[in-house]
Amino acid sequence: MPKTVIESWPGAPSNLSPAHKAEFELRKGNGSVGSRLVSETDRVRVWSLTLKPSERIGFHTHVLDYFWTAVTGGKARSQYADGRTVEVAYAPGDTQHHSFGSGEFMTHDLENIGDTDLTFTTVEFKESANAPLPLA
Repeated sequence: MPKTVIESWPGAPSNLSPAHKAEFELRKGNGSVGSRLVSETDRVRVWSLTLKPSERIGFHTHVLDYFWTAVTGGKARSQYADGRTVEVAYAPGDTQHHSFGSGEFMTHDLENIGDTDLTFTTVEFKESANAPLPLA
C-alpha cells in the first residue's frame, strides 16, 4: 500500500508570539519528535525526550502513528498548529496513543512548566498511512 508523502503545511497560528511564529515557519514538517533518536529500524523510531524546568522542544510534526510514555511526572504546555494551547500534568507511566490517516498530521511544541525534569519515551511506527518525515 503506497504511503502518503505530506509536503504542504499550514502557516503559523496568529496567537503565537513573533519568535514562536518564526520558529513554527522554520520547523513545520520537522520530523524530529524527541531530543534524541535512540533506536531506528525499518519498522520503528524510538525517541527520548528530557526537558529541564523551563526548557522546551521546538515545533515538530507527527505524521506516523505513535505512542508516548511519561518516564517522570511533571507539567508541560504545548502550542498546536490549530491555535490551541494546552497544559497537562503527567504522572510516571502515563501513556497516550495517536494515529493519523492518510494526509493527517499534528504540529506542536512542548515546554516544561514544572519544577522537575520531564522525560518521555516516544515510539513511532513507520508502517503508518504516511511516509516518515526526514529528520532535521
